[in-house]
Amino acid sequence: MKFAFIIDPLPKLDPGHDTSVALMEAAQELGHQVWVTQAQQLSVIQGQAWGLLEPVQLTPAKLDDGHWVVSEQWYQTGKALLKPLEEMDAVWMRTDPPVTIPYLYATYILDYINPDKTLVINSPTGIRTANEKMYALQFQEVIPQTIVSQEKSVIRQFVEEKETAVLKPLGGKAGEGIIFLQPSDRNFNSLVEISTKQGSEPVMVQAYLPAAKDGDKRIILLNGEPIGAVNRIPTGKEFRG
Repeated sequence: MKFAFIIDPLPKLDPGHDTSVALMEAAQELGHQVWVTQAQQLSVIQGQAWGLLEPVQLTPAKLDDGHWVVSEQWYQTGKALLKPLEEMDAVWMRTDPPVTIPYLYATYILDYINPDKTLVINSPTGIRTANEKMYALQFQEVIPQTIVSQEKSVIRQFVEEKETAVLKPLGGKAGEGIIFLQPSDRNFNSLVEISTKQGSEPVMVQAYLPAAKDGDKRIILLNGEPIGAVNRIPTGKEFRG
């Protein structure tokens, strides 16, 4: 089978950490062809989604005493070819956030892949609908008290009520831009203004849970069954896991 992965530039990926690399390695090990492209290399031509695709050969990382050991030259790419994405059996949308306008446009281009010919993972519609942060608001009973706002006065009132809170950009990843807030912080207004881009972009603010110091647990499910878990524990003076 032929798999195309829409990813960030290969030199920016960490082969000992990034899930996208692990997925590509697994596909290669199973005998599938692996091709790579980037969101900005997608096009719509005559009503079909196309991509500038490069075949890639990976040297898989090896687990040694609990640590991944990576080859210095861990990938080799072939000549880039402009191809219809429907020539692939599956297209994996693996571009990292932030969810920018170009990111959203890439999902619109993926809408022009015939789902009867090629599986797109994840669904472009699903990616647009299920924002990583906003989607959690549907499960109020299992999340900390949360607001989403770009209004400084609303954010301040919430933080004053909770005494401590955590501010998160809606389109970020891996802890980027997350801020610990206290109403007494002399930089409070500036932090909110920077995070909301002067009140033009909403952010998520959640009540701080002291138990977070013991770890941020991520449960990995396959078909609804737990198959693994990660506990991200803050280190040193850092409050983020």
